[in-house]
Amino acid sequence: MVIRHARGADRAGIAAVTIAAFAGPAEAALVERLRADGDSLFELVACEDDIVVGHIQFSRLFADRLGLYAALAPLCVDPARQRSGIGQRLVRAGLENAKEFGAHGLLVLGDPAYYGRFGFSAPAAAQVRAPYAGHPAFQALALEPDAFDQPLMVAYPGAFDGD
Repeated sequence: MVIRHARGADRAGIAAVTIAAFAGPAEAALVERLRADGDSLFELVACEDDIVVGHIQFSRLFADRLGLYAALAPLCVDPARQRSGIGQRLVRAGLENAKEFGAHGLLVLGDPAYYGRFGFSAPAAAQVRAPYAGHPAFQALALEPDAFDQPLMVAYPGAFDGD
């Protein structure tokens, strides 16, 4: 299996695996809207024999202070391949890429038990004002030591609202 940056030729495979993983088209539409609006920082795919079996996307957030902040969403793996480590490999590669892109911190709305293993936590997101703030699955990961030490207000791209 290979983890690499997504290419234009991967779009149909990404859509297929996203629809299968989320049992519907909403998340695949989010991926497309983030791309179309120019809000996607980067996407990675997990491929076996050039077939997309997993995908992760990071999008920029609009913060009230200097520094790049990003959202991890969505992450998906072909249902037949879930619980085989593909998602974990995508997240780890994504975190490394986010650092290379210069992100100060990341936010995710996801299973605390799953994302906690990568360092995300709700306490790290406690000072973040955002549409998902206060939700028990809203978590942050500082990639720079001071990323979430002070109050921070972020806005998500319109694609998250369906706009």
